[in-house]
Amino acid sequence: MNTVECGGKWYEVEEYPLPPKTPVFRRLPVKERIEQMFLGQYQHSLDAKGRLIVPARFRDDLAEGGFVTRGFDRCLMVMTMDYFETVYQRINAMNLADPATRELRRLFFANAYSITPDKVGRINLAPDLRQFAQIETETTVAGQGEYFEIWLPSLWEAQMTSLEDAEANVERFSALNLSGN
Repeated sequence: MNTVECGGKWYEVEEYPLPPKTPVFRRLPVKERIEQMFLGQYQHSLDAKGRLIVPARFRDDLAEGGFVTRGFDRCLMVMTMDYFETVYQRINAMNLADPATRELRRLFFANAYSITPDKVGRINLAPDLRQFAQIETETTVAGQGEYFEIWLPSLWEAQMTSLEDAEANVERFSALNLSGN
């Protein structure tokens, strides 16, 4: 018998030898633990003070704080401190003489706010960010791997509708080389 971790719980399992040439799956290089990624969709409401309850699955990663800023598609992006630092380093390394770099810096940094969830897991969304994302009360929180987005539900639905066309998706995503080859 071996003890293994699965979803934060420990289970005892019997050992069986692997048959020859059985593939062994490795963790993604992006994270040591896939469980730490922001995944899934959640419906949450803002309270009267503009605070959003962060989905329970996301709270541990934001326990030490993070940042919220404008996203690229009329949504908000919420990042851990580590991921924000990574993005900061990448943007900071860009050519400052390039007008697009300066615009990206203005979009990303001038609209960024430090956040720390309170004891019940709420984060404050600044009024200018809520106005930008057109959020009044209802939200859709959408995991994006290294960060999550906060959307007005109708805008999120429009995004999902545009992704329902399988043929368009093949065309749209084929150049991204998702296979890694």
